[in-house]
Amino acid sequence: MPTESKIINDPVLGFIKVPRGLIYDLVCHPIVQRLTRIRQLGLSSVVYPGAQHTRFQHSLGAFHLMSEAIRELTAKGHFIFDSEAEAVEAAILLHDVGHGPFSHVLERTLVHGITHEEISLLLMERINREMNGQLTLAIRIFRDQYPKRFLHQLVSGQLDMDRLDYLRRDSFYTGVSEGNIGPARIIKMLDVKDDRLVVEAKGIYSIENFLTARRLMYWQVYLHKTSVACEQLLVNTLKRARQLAAAGDTHLFASPALRFFLCNDVDAARFRNDPDAPEHFLLLDDNDIWTALKAWMHHPDRVLALLADGMVNRRLYKVEVSPTPFPEERQAQLRARIAQALDIPPADACYFLSTPDIESNMYNPTDDSIDILFSDGTTRGIAEASDMFDIALLSRTVKKHFLCYWRLPL
Repeated sequence: MPTESKIINDPVLGFIKVPRGLIYDLVCHPIVQRLTRIRQLGLSSVVYPGAQHTRFQHSLGAFHLMSEAIRELTAKGHFIFDSEAEAVEAAILLHDVGHGPFSHVLERTLVHGITHEEISLLLMERINREMNGQLTLAIRIFRDQYPKRFLHQLVSGQLDMDRLDYLRRDSFYTGVSEGNIGPARIIKMLDVKDDRLVVEAKGIYSIENFLTARRLMYWQVYLHKTSVACEQLLVNTLKRARQLAAAGDTHLFASPALRFFLCNDVDAARFRNDPDAPEHFLLLDDNDIWTALKAWMHHPDRVLALLADGMVNRRLYKVEVSPTPFPEERQAQLRARIAQALDIPPADACYFLSTPDIESNMYNPTDDSIDILFSDGTTRGIAEASDMFDIALLSRTVKKHFLCYWRLPL
């Protein structure tokens, strides 16, 4: 691998060395640079104003941790070719290129039937063609089609470098200290046994802290009720804009990239087979949405104007949370009150009320267990190895029901 490198000063992880060659070329690639215009935490800044960091920063951080993990595993006697190290570093650097504006909002409004992970893979294959096959090994690792399976676990697994970076980084920028894990300590404890990532027994408490921090960050930051409400408001705004675009609205301002997705039904097949879809996707970022929202505030359609004004000026939905679904009768009453208060047709009141339900578990041992390596060479899952930690609680799926609706006058 090339020895010359560029140095980036990261406020979370310190100095990050970007080696000349493939990795440096990827960092400078327009597809990766696009991530500088997409916030890592989407709309979480409505709750945590400091959460302004980007997916580019996170991707660089994950790359840095991957470099550290490879160095640690190599020092413990696990032979990793330079080509494999470069490939797994490239895979983690590119793992988020398929994200659209505001993270998962795009997958629920402007495209459907295709996830950001699938888009990431399509874009990796596109870059691979441009670079004459230099990413072939990285793609095999990304797709878990490479014999050294532990390399894929470093990219996508319970203890992958993606999670280690975003928990530390998001904790830093939000100021939520409960999520502050020590990725360096966890990486020091990593090892490989039977082609699987394991954690040395002395690192068990770091893993317990990691799992606890992940649970706290999910419900306190990622799924905070105000963030959920703001995301629902944006989803409904984009849905209304799509409806108007489908009706041939000539007043609807949008950048060419955004207009393509407002006016076309883009599913997985369309994304793969229509060259215009990925081209417009690569021109789409947070700025397109914010610019459109500011223009839509003055749109003659009252519904779109109210929704856009709510986004721009932080007039967010009121939120209620329940472990059980909200009765349909209550929802109908709210829709009726909203239609009357806003003087809009009852059919349009649906844009001012949403009832998403969200479920999450922080640890799924059947998917990819975290195994602890003991001094006698045996391994046990964290659920069995922990003497004070109830992993069953973290493995249990928690489901919450949200009722998000337009704030009505008292």
